[in-house]
Amino acid sequence: MPKNSKVTQREHSSEHVTESVADLLAHEEPVDYKRSVLNVTGETWDKQKDGEEELDAENRPAWNSKLQYILAQIGYSVGLGNVWRFPYLCQKNGGGAYLVPYLVLLIIIGLPLFFLELAVGQRIRRGSIGVWNYICPRLGGIGYASCLVCFFVGLYYNVIIGWSIFYFFKSFQYPLPWSECPIVKNGSVAIVETECERSSATTYFWYRETLDISNSISESGGLNWKMTLCLLVAWSLVGLAMIKGIQSSGKVMYFSSLFPYVVLVCFLVRGLLLRGAVDGIMHMFTPKLDKMLDPQVWREAATQVFFALGLGFGGVIAFSSYNKQDNNCHFDATLVSFINFFTSVLATLVVFAVLGFKANIMNEKCVVENAEKILGYLNTNVLSHDLIPPHVNFSHLTAKDYNEMYRVIMTVKEGRFKELGLDACLLEDELNKSVQGTGLAFIAFTEAMTHFPASPFWSVMFFLMLINLGLGSMIGTMSGITTPIIDTFKVRKEVFTVGCCIFAFVVGLIFVQRSGNYFVTMFDDYSATLPLTVVVILENIAVAWIYGTKKFMQELTEMLGFRPYQFYYYTWKYVSPICMAVLMTASIIQLGVSPPGYSAWIREEAAEKFLFYPTWAMAILISLIILASLPLPLVFILRQFHLVSDGSNALSVTYKKGRMMKDISNLEDNDETRFILSKVPSETPSPMPTHRSYLGPGSNSPMEMSSAPNGRYGSGYLLASTPESEL
Repeated sequence: MPKNSKVTQREHSSEHVTESVADLLAHEEPVDYKRSVLNVTGETWDKQKDGEEELDAENRPAWNSKLQYILAQIGYSVGLGNVWRFPYLCQKNGGGAYLVPYLVLLIIIGLPLFFLELAVGQRIRRGSIGVWNYICPRLGGIGYASCLVCFFVGLYYNVIIGWSIFYFFKSFQYPLPWSECPIVKNGSVAIVETECERSSATTYFWYRETLDISNSISESGGLNWKMTLCLLVAWSLVGLAMIKGIQSSGKVMYFSSLFPYVVLVCFLVRGLLLRGAVDGIMHMFTPKLDKMLDPQVWREAATQVFFALGLGFGGVIAFSSYNKQDNNCHFDATLVSFINFFTSVLATLVVFAVLGFKANIMNEKCVVENAEKILGYLNTNVLSHDLIPPHVNFSHLTAKDYNEMYRVIMTVKEGRFKELGLDACLLEDELNKSVQGTGLAFIAFTEAMTHFPASPFWSVMFFLMLINLGLGSMIGTMSGITTPIIDTFKVRKEVFTVGCCIFAFVVGLIFVQRSGNYFVTMFDDYSATLPLTVVVILENIAVAWIYGTKKFMQELTEMLGFRPYQFYYYTWKYVSPICMAVLMTASIIQLGVSPPGYSAWIREEAAEKFLFYPTWAMAILISLIILASLPLPLVFILRQFHLVSDGSNALSVTYKKGRMMKDISNLEDNDETRFILSKVPSETPSPMPTHRSYLGPGSNSPMEMSSAPNGRYGSGYLLASTPESEL
């Protein structure tokens, strides 16, 4: 021990020592225990390895600016779900009333857990594997489970980007290829394609021209070469964006994060100028307050909050790990959470302005078709001319006039009305046709854009926006894989990124078969929901109950320079775990109640039909859930029974540059015992006989100094080995 250390000075002094062990250590110079005689673990000091670790910590990449980091987090959290999932849930669950449960759950679940992930990533400066190994080695499987879920999600998410790329390139022509049904020749006669005629031009283009979809998941149909090529382009884009880590992906985020907002604003302005846009927005935000009492609405709102912020994937932790220690991550969490919410509302305005326009177009088409039927019945005397109100003009028939005529005919011909085959043609019915996901983006929205002036321009903008939204989320998802793996196993960044993309492309070929869309549905429904819910619950428990909420709050105070609100203390410790447990239970019940199935497109019927998964598909489905959750119990068992090292032989106080434990002087008496002998004195056996507090060289204490070989310190106290992760 250094001669000028306080402990050595006290040893050669006749003065009685009154300081506790914690007081003594608080004034010691940081010393690397592996290089000093304080090494009681038997570890040999590897100078080269130790130097590499220090160099790695000092040379960790960092964001070029705070703006770049914020844009990366926004690009990751704001994804395709904001555009095609949130508007659907809003319409389905009470319009404007749905915003209330969503906002409440965002505040009590989303924001605290998002802040927690940002804080642990920034504090520990490692990916998800390293973070959870540090906080609680026995729950280290959290990081591996996050990586697996990221891989599953990345596989099918990039297929959606591939679809958007296909539509993007098809948009550079006028008229748009999905605006009209194709004409086929049957001998000398030209007829409209039957499948298209029985559905619609946009539906036909999606299912037949784009996917060339089979009738069921059991019919593979071989690879769709067009989609295979688009998937290759999508993975190439992701690989190029990720190959240099945040140095390359950070620059991509300037465009991929900001461009969607430019497009959304342009679409909103254009949409508001369209006829019927106000009808759509009014329909959207008319609150159905009774829906707020429905538990299903709250469950779906919680699930949307959960996935909108990207909780549990590891991408949030990965991005925040490249921050400086004193970055205000509380501000970041609040800013990104509410930008995400307002983006969802903005996208909802855009979607329903456009769908309001589409509903008016479809309603007018319905009125014209049914007016022709009525004229036919009038000419054949099936209906009397006396039934038609005198002010009705068939040349300029309005929806209001048609509805009046419809009600009169329905009243008079009550017994035989169904035989006439007339439709009500109500605008409300068109607006109530809820669509989500691919149905919204590739069918409903594309159909609406065919009626826009300069429709190719708007189509190019829309699909370029989808590509950028998807790319931003994919960069975050892939960071959830690459950052923890590179941190933990020290592999070369470029080699691993390229290898990962190639492997994902090969595995992803399952999604570009003719039956590939059904596998996308399966992975989307089952590969992430339940495993991620479990992951986030365990993250919350690891920090709040194992690491300790008070201790975590204290570290945040040191890191941020101010103490976070007590609100976070109670949400982390009680509210969030309970809410997440309820969500997990509801998700399991939902999986049990809803039969596992998918909507198949039947070519002969030109319609969708719900089919159950076959036995082999059910086996894949169950395997996805088990495989994603498997690291959690596996790592726990391996470390609980010491089958693999969990780092528990590291000293509590790490005498390593920049990592000296703080606030030792604030330890209470009972904390000193924990500090010396581990969290529970009997938990970690000391390599030396037990010692009491140091009383000076003249002490007559029977617990004075050990004659054991390791008792050569001459300081009369012992640092027992406690897992660093428990501090």
